[in-house]
Amino acid sequence: MAVFCQSCGTGLPVSARFCSSCGAAVPRPQPMPGRPLIRPRVGRQIAGVCLALAQSNGWDVSVVRILAVLGFFFSSGLVGVAYVAAWIGIPDETANLPGAYPPGI
Repeated sequence: MAVFCQSCGTGLPVSARFCSSCGAAVPRPQPMPGRPLIRPRVGRQIAGVCLALAQSNGWDVSVVRILAVLGFFFSSGLVGVAYVAAWIGIPDETANLPGAYPPGI
């Protein structure tokens, strides 16, 4: 993967900190802050997986749900297996609710 200077457009290696042509500093990409991937309690239809993906990435939840249903039918159930794995793997929002008991109680 190549990095390009924003000042002059010269192709640079990924490890470059300064442009070899113009000497401008090469900015490092900053991770974008996003919402955590958590299954919310309010607004769920089945398990909250589609809602969690939509809220985490800023997508429309209706589109995610339609794509999940279509993917289930056209992938011979493979998307269903992925949905169940996400249901198990994505944490529930209960830990963030006020008055919720800590795990193990």
